[in-house]
Amino acid sequence: MRTHRISAALALTAAIVLTASACGGGDSGGGSNSSPKTLTYWASNQGSSLENDKQVLEPELKKFEQQTGIKVNLEVIPWSDLLNRILAATASGQGPDVLNIGNTWSASLQATGALLPFDQAAFDKIGGKDRFLESTIASAGAKGKDPAAVPLYSMAYGLYYNKKLFQAAGIATPPATWEELVEDGKKLTSGDKYGLAIEGGNVSENVHHAFTLGMQHGTGFYDAAGKPQFDSPEAVAAVKQYVDFIAGDKIAAPGNAEYAANQSVTDFATGKAAMLMWQSAGANLKSHGMNPDDYGVVPVPAPAGATGDKATTSMVAGINLAVFKNTKNLDGALNFVKFMTSDEEQKTLNGTYGSLPPVKAAQSDAAFSTPELQTLAGVLQKSAAPLPQVPTESQFETLIGTAVKNLLASAAAGKPVTEATVKDELSKAQQQMPAS
Repeated sequence: MRTHRISAALALTAAIVLTASACGGGDSGGGSNSSPKTLTYWASNQGSSLENDKQVLEPELKKFEQQTGIKVNLEVIPWSDLLNRILAATASGQGPDVLNIGNTWSASLQATGALLPFDQAAFDKIGGKDRFLESTIASAGAKGKDPAAVPLYSMAYGLYYNKKLFQAAGIATPPATWEELVEDGKKLTSGDKYGLAIEGGNVSENVHHAFTLGMQHGTGFYDAAGKPQFDSPEAVAAVKQYVDFIAGDKIAAPGNAEYAANQSVTDFATGKAAMLMWQSAGANLKSHGMNPDDYGVVPVPAPAGATGDKATTSMVAGINLAVFKNTKNLDGALNFVKFMTSDEEQKTLNGTYGSLPPVKAAQSDAAFSTPELQTLAGVLQKSAAPLPQVPTESQFETLIGTAVKNLLASAAAGKPVTEATVKDELSKAQQQMPAS
């Protein structure tokens, strides 16, 4: 999902995910076809405004109506409200027919029982499971269970670097390892200009980077049985590495600890920072007047010689499309999912939003052949991993993201951040997790 829009939703609602799970509102009945001529669709805010999303989606929904005779009633919901609205619907059993969900929420919402499982029969009705990139399907529900949704828009993190600033600093190539990134970052840091910009006040950005670094250090923050391992030595090392961009390495500005509204993107676009780790930043950078020729994009660094999970360079980011189990137009809902994930619609919608199609055939279109998107597509295919697909994932995002935020704030205030400091903060986060 587009992480800069979801922090408030997670912070407000993570504590009640298990309550919604216990209610099991979605299990109170099954789908039917009692209202075959209409569908209600809750879309997430992907464009510059809710109105912009309506302008993008309404012509496409009209196409669907012309093809099928089914009218789609569209509601675009801001990220600040979306998870609350979904949880209320799962608890009551009264929701839309089709809805967008952040892909990192998939397992948590799957646990409520309110979403239609995409078993083999459901996938057959939308054109088959093998049309989608494997990594995007892996972020659609708990391992070993039928996915709770299908991928709609995909994104991945890349390392954006300012070519002119690199050249001026005498750096010939972008960093491929963390050692190189820190070394380059120090060369690029001078006065009020810094080597790297981070969004330290954004809970979701924090947890995404903590997760990626955790994988590189050998932990996904949960053990094989799904038990939290937030304060393991590997987790401590991962979080300290991230916090040290301000605390120890000093390649990110102390003020970055408060950034929570894309200020890091602005700093990169305006030359105040030479590097940025972000999801599909091209459209945002263009809006700030930065020419695509002025920057390059490479995978986020990994440890030298890393293989397997330790070579992870991004979490799998994106938006999934789910069907509410109690839909009154089951056939129409599946037909709508088929339409929205068709090659043509995938090209249109992802091309408009600057995201990547999770559908293999659509991703090969020339519209997604820019150097930026080609790099991100390679990351998604080769070195991206889904966040933990466990029922408590939403709490994990909030608690770990907040712990990192607190540590960055301490670093920005000049307080020492040691391994013991990091372990203590992560232990507090683990203690706040609900009992399994």
